[in-house]
Amino acid sequence: MKNLNLDYLESFRVVIESGSFSAAGERLQLTQPAVSLQVRQLERSLNATLIERVGRKARPTAAGVALLAHAEQISAAVTSAVDAVAQQTTGTAGRVRLGTGATACIFLLPPILRELRAALPGLELTVTTGNTPEIAKAVEDNTIDIGLVTLPVSGRSFEITPVLNDEFVLIAPPDMPLPARITPAVLATRPIVLFEPGGNTRRTADEWLARGGVSLKPLMSLGSVEAIKEMVRAGLGCAILPGMAVSAKAKPRDLAVRSLSPKLYRRLAVVIRRDKRLDRGLRQTLSALKAIAAQDDDR
Repeated sequence: MKNLNLDYLESFRVVIESGSFSAAGERLQLTQPAVSLQVRQLERSLNATLIERVGRKARPTAAGVALLAHAEQISAAVTSAVDAVAQQTTGTAGRVRLGTGATACIFLLPPILRELRAALPGLELTVTTGNTPEIAKAVEDNTIDIGLVTLPVSGRSFEITPVLNDEFVLIAPPDMPLPARITPAVLATRPIVLFEPGGNTRRTADEWLARGGVSLKPLMSLGSVEAIKEMVRAGLGCAILPGMAVSAKAKPRDLAVRSLSPKLYRRLAVVIRRDKRLDRGLRQTLSALKAIAAQDDDR
């Protein structure tokens, strides 16, 4: 009992959560035999059988259920202890690698990151931009810690928390004649600039157009919201953009901004691996991103 191995305890917890040794191995980035060995070692140290197979599913025995009830508390206590030591020895709050889209990075994250840095001056924070599939893959591969992405996204290893509904809008040169309702049929008669293919933002716009019976070839496709704005300012056409890019604070005076009909939204979510160990910095970053949902409800 004095030699209870925390890695073995974590492997046991993930096996139960995943339902199999092979799935746990994928999440822990270990081979299935290595996970099995760790669980056997844990059972040997406790002198108890912790897991039984029911069909193809790995389930906890009565002893396993008893241990599982304490596993989360043990993990939280260890994380808290590591944080406390880090604060005393280095003054740091850990490292957080955040991934998100360029639009959210420009228009949503700055005040959130400013508050985080004020609360945790020693936090080492890096931000990577990319489309949703790229960010989700990086979270799954553990090359970034947490993602703020556009739904849909899926993965057995993910904890996914929706946080924001972002309404799409049309931007156009002020002198472009526009009817009262901006429908897909209206845009079929206008030159239009869209996001580059491959991301959920472009897919969402394409699906909205398709539901209106419109399949159009954009004048051009770009990967930058600011570049798209400049093309519209130059009078080359109109564009569909996420609303956060032209919110009340960011709304440009030299562009017309109109709602779409029917309205169109994208849903942003926070994505993190279920087995991710949360140090102080990552825990507070996760809380700050999840708090976006409350701010959205207040608007």
